[in-house]
Amino acid sequence: MVLVVIASVTIGASVAYPGWNNNNGYAWPPKQYDGPTEVPPKKVVVGGSENWHFGFDYSAWAHKNGPFYVNDTLVFKYDPPSDKNTHPHSVYVFQTFWSYMRCDLKRATMVANVSDGAGDGFEFTLSQKWKFYFFACGESGGLHCSTGKMRFSVVSLPRPWKWHG
Repeated sequence: MVLVVIASVTIGASVAYPGWNNNNGYAWPPKQYDGPTEVPPKKVVVGGSENWHFGFDYSAWAHKNGPFYVNDTLVFKYDPPSDKNTHPHSVYVFQTFWSYMRCDLKRATMVANVSDGAGDGFEFTLSQKWKFYFFACGESGGLHCSTGKMRFSVVSLPRPWKWHG
């Protein structure tokens, strides 16, 4: 008699909870979920389709396209010097906020010269957490930085995690 009761309860439970064997909370062991995974780095063209050129507001672009994370790559694309392009560009990184604000190129490091932005562009990877990066064009004695809006800053944040399940 006891076996008949146990069998009917088991059959009744499987009919009442049709998903019991799909591991949706009614079976043992519970379904194992993958743990969190790091969101993969992204590659971003500075300025988007505008690329790197005089007169575009890169500070507004950076604000709109952020946040940026450690190991994201910024791609600077610009035309090399030629007969058609008499105003070439470069990429400098400033060490301090104040040198960036003054476009003081003496306190900056050139990371890409006037030819490096051709083709697929120059790639700069944000390699340190919580670091402020200050970028600018250093051509025409800093005029592109100060007057041409060819400067922006980003903070490289720790990579986010994506949860599964």
